[in-house]
Amino acid sequence: MDLQLSGKQAVITGASKGIGFGCALSLAKEGCDVHLVARDMDLLDKSASTIRAANPNAIVKVHSFDLSTSDNQVALIEATGIPDIWINNAGAIPGGNITDIDDETWRDAWDLKVFGYINLCRQVVPAMELRGTGVLLNVIGAAAVRPQPSYIAGAVGNSGLVGLTTALGSRSIQHGVRVLAVNPGLIVTDRMEDLLRQTAEADLGDPSRWEELIPSDPAPGTIEQCADVITFLVSPRASHVSGATLNIDGGASAR
Repeated sequence: MDLQLSGKQAVITGASKGIGFGCALSLAKEGCDVHLVARDMDLLDKSASTIRAANPNAIVKVHSFDLSTSDNQVALIEATGIPDIWINNAGAIPGGNITDIDDETWRDAWDLKVFGYINLCRQVVPAMELRGTGVLLNVIGAAAVRPQPSYIAGAVGNSGLVGLTTALGSRSIQHGVRVLAVNPGLIVTDRMEDLLRQTAEADLGDPSRWEELIPSDPAPGTIEQCADVITFLVSPRASHVSGATLNIDGGASAR
């Protein structure tokens, strides 16, 4: 199937590793020019080199920004312009229950993941609507639909981002713009290990036992499985999907 993505411009935040990198790699394979955004320039350069090696014709640009500040969010948009596709993926909210997560930790995490998404949506979506075309996809997380007290800041933040996506995407399509999201479950990334280490420390008293907590039913998904779904959703082949959030978790949230 031709996804009709050749020549499209895509910005992916949090793209130096994990799901963000997987999305950039997949989109470049489909013919997109990709802008990789993250804090660590060394990681960005390595990721860009990997994408170029796999796709010699791909145009890959890198942008080092800390997207937890509004000034940097504006600077990023000035650097990239408004692309055909924007994927919000930057940010990792730490685990912990409501007494573990102090005010500063909670606010710092939300500045990047929650308010970062909100502020970028505030700037990108109206600009796309004015132009009459575009897709914005938020990579959120399954805690939005399976909230647990051990991941309280993530559960609350992710739920809010699903609401943001639904509200924007329910009407944006009238202006030629789609806003949608995915909720990945456990995906095999460094992030998965970090979260399971936190849980192992809290529940087992030993973070080194994190591998004992890897589920087998369903088993964690792969970056490629997640990126392939996202690539389809942002393509013209999914042109009637807006305001929706798809769970990518092997059916775990349906149980």
